[in-house]
Amino acid sequence: MTDANRKSHWETVYTTKGEDQVSWFQENPAPSLELIDLARPAPESAIIDIGGGASRLVDSLLARGFERVTVLDISQAALDAARARLGDRAGEVEWVAADVTNWQPTHGFDIWHDRAAFHFLIDPADRSAYVARLRQAVRPGGHVVIGTFALDGPEKCSGLPVNRYDAASLAGELGEGFELVDSLRQDHATPWNSTQHFQFCIFRRTGRVGSTA
Repeated sequence: MTDANRKSHWETVYTTKGEDQVSWFQENPAPSLELIDLARPAPESAIIDIGGGASRLVDSLLARGFERVTVLDISQAALDAARARLGDRAGEVEWVAADVTNWQPTHGFDIWHDRAAFHFLIDPADRSAYVARLRQAVRPGGHVVIGTFALDGPEKCSGLPVNRYDAASLAGELGEGFELVDSLRQDHATPWNSTQHFQFCIFRRTGRVGSTA
């Protein structure tokens, strides 16, 4: 899928469906928060939510007192929905409308979070570009939290094919310079009461910024 087609797809999704009308809707992002807590972030830690869209993780992070939260999504409509929901608090967040595979980080981050974005990158070149941006962005000692469909999860989502992962295969995608801290599985209940199996992992960055190790 080209960058333009990817953007068009997600703009259509978020302009035609409500926040709670998509399968990945989550009232409480408990698995993400559980793993973020393992990183023991300080209020001033820089946290970025990749593919955050209209997710409610940003609400929870602000409620916990985090001061440097960034939400990146390819869909401006998704970001607009989140901003509208937050109201006056939206000004406390940095909003970035971009495709993560060609985005250029302007500063470092202590925590990189991604729930259900990476697994859409079925082209190896897109995955390599994603990991290159992650390596540019995450500081030494920083943490990466990624949630994808598990090996027994769906093969498609939002009409698109996905890759499925376990902890070992996610570690393989990140490559050297990251150590697995913990992992967990989640049975996500969609708004229409079907179940999707997710794999969540948290890694710690051990290599220097911009390196491949």
